[in-house]
Amino acid sequence: MPRDMNPRIKERRSPLPPSGERKGTWPSVLEQGANLLQDTTPLRDFDVYVVGLHCARDDPGTQMEAHHYCRMVNEDLLQCVLFDGNTRDANLVGVEYIVSERLFGSLPEDERGYWHPHNYEILSGQLAAPGLPAVAETALAELLLNSYGKTWHTWHTGRHDGEPGHGVPLGEPTLMWSFNRDGEADEALLRDRDETMELDTARRRARRAGLASRAHPQHGVDALRDRFPGSTPVPGVADVREGNGTG
Repeated sequence: MPRDMNPRIKERRSPLPPSGERKGTWPSVLEQGANLLQDTTPLRDFDVYVVGLHCARDDPGTQMEAHHYCRMVNEDLLQCVLFDGNTRDANLVGVEYIVSERLFGSLPEDERGYWHPHNYEILSGQLAAPGLPAVAETALAELLLNSYGKTWHTWHTGRHDGEPGHGVPLGEPTLMWSFNRDGEADEALLRDRDETMELDTARRRARRAGLASRAHPQHGVDALRDRFPGSTPVPGVADVREGNGTG
């Protein structure tokens, strides 16, 4: 459903206008022609919208909000394009591929290190599906339980709570990671998102508590553990090396 057709979703604008001059007459004419004559079939089914927080795998202090627009390819694979907001002026900042636990298990051992676990994002309530009724959002969370994501950011446009970004994409793509314990994500970043978009992470977390018993230990939960001293585990989120649901 297009963003402007759902009044339940609160606008979240990009934290940064890109570098460059304003569009002139020719780009506007081109856009109008494209709308009438060109086929945008590959984009039509990117209709699952979720928003979460990401951190850089090699620099976890680099954190930002990521708005995912995803297409469900089949029961084991979703592919998502990532933006820094949900309005028409949002910047395209990366991609994420999401695989089921079954498909992740078929990956070569040396490939698995690129994929982050999702159970904390789900059970903490941090991952939200704005605009969906609570029942549908919980069903989506259940679908994503025990899954993994491979995420590359190509553009750091900054943080919505004030940290500046770059006016154009710079450097190599950055492998991103998930948060896996309370206290890892910057509370100011989460609070700014929730207040602006009128999201209630605590309530979402309470609704999903029953999913903890169905969460399996995952690879990568402890990957950044030493980078976040003082963080605390939550029920249902554990590394495969621990083999229990308490972390």
